[in-house]
Amino acid sequence: METTDRPGYLIKQAQLALNAQMSRVLHEQGVTLSQFAVLTALADEPGLSNAQLARRAFITPQSMNENLRELEGRTWIRRHPHPAHARILQIELTDEGHATLQACDAAVTVIEQQMLAGLDSGQRRDLVAALRSCIAALKPAQPDAPEAP
Repeated sequence: METTDRPGYLIKQAQLALNAQMSRVLHEQGVTLSQFAVLTALADEPGLSNAQLARRAFITPQSMNENLRELEGRTWIRRHPHPAHARILQIELTDEGHATLQACDAAVTVIEQQMLAGLDSGQRRDLVAALRSCIAALKPAQPDAPEAP
């Protein structure tokens, strides 16, 4: 099998192309790809901690601290102590953060639609199912331990 036909190579090429286009449209909104990941995660699960956000955004906790300072300075997020663990700060989007995310999400949706334009709705569903299957097959087996706050 030629390298350019290997699934891993093609997935990486798709990721690079998608990230480049997403970075371009997000830059027009004044947002980085990491910041978009943080805003999206907080919209899905308000109250996440720094560590939880870092895992969801695929960045280090140290990089997450920098991202959060920037987002807080822009008044897109607010932090408050966890009710049971006062040393842990929970993070939520502000109204400005929601508005920013909405604009970014619209721009990213256009890019995703462009990427999938050659696929019909059945092929799109099949692609999502296939990617989820690939991810599940490669995830290391872990005991069902609850995630720390």
